[in-house]
Amino acid sequence: MKRIIVAIDGYSSCGKSTLAKAMAKALHYAYLDSGAMYRAVTLYFLDHHLDYNDPAVVEAALPNIQIHFERIDGQNRTFMNGKDIEHDIREMRVSEHVSPVSTISAVRRAMVQQQKMMGKRRGIVADGRDIGTVVFPDAELKIFLTADLDVRTSRRHLELAAKGIDADWHEVQRNLEERDRIDSTRADSPLTKADDAIVIDNTLLSEEQQLEQSLKLARERMPN
Repeated sequence: MKRIIVAIDGYSSCGKSTLAKAMAKALHYAYLDSGAMYRAVTLYFLDHHLDYNDPAVVEAALPNIQIHFERIDGQNRTFMNGKDIEHDIREMRVSEHVSPVSTISAVRRAMVQQQKMMGKRRGIVADGRDIGTVVFPDAELKIFLTADLDVRTSRRHLELAAKGIDADWHEVQRNLEERDRIDSTRADSPLTKADDAIVIDNTLLSEEQQLEQSLKLARERMPN
C-alpha cells in the first residue's frame, strides 16, 4: 500500500499532536512533532541566555541545535543534542516565548530543513502550523483542526496539570490567544489553512471520533 504524508495544522491546543500520534500509531508511520521542535529551539535560547531578538546571535546558535524524536515506552519523546527535553519544553516559560521565536525566519528555515529531511521517505504524520502549506505542500492528506477557545484552554490546562505544571486557567487562555494572534499574523509562513485541507472542528468530538474520521480520510488516499 502506498505510503503517504499526513499534514495536520491548526490552532494551539486543538489536539493536533494527540491526533497525529494516534494516527502514526494506527498507520505504523513515523510521527514528526514540529511544535516540539520550535519549543526546543526556544528552550535552547532560554537556557543559554541568548537574545533571540539579535539576528546574529540566532544565526550563530542554530547550527548547534539538532533535534530528533524517539518512541520510548509507547511515548514520543523530543531530544535536543542527545538529551531528552520532553518535560522541559512543555513548561510555561517556554510557552511564553515560543511564538515570537517561531516567527524568526532563520529559525523557521532551519526547522523546515530538518523536517523536510525527516519526511523524505514519506510514511509520516506531522503536525504544526505550516505543515501543509510550507513544509509538506505535496502531502496527500492535509487536515486543519479547530476548536472553541474555552475548550482548547481546558485541554491545555489539563495537559499541564498532568505533567505536574501548575498554571492559572486564565493565564493559559491569554497565552493561547496571544499565540493565535502571533501565529496568524507573522510575516514568515503564517498559520493559514491550505486550500486543499479538510477542516475538522473537534469541539464536540471525542479523541476516538476524530481519529476514526481522520483514518478514513487517510486510507482513501492510500491506493495499493
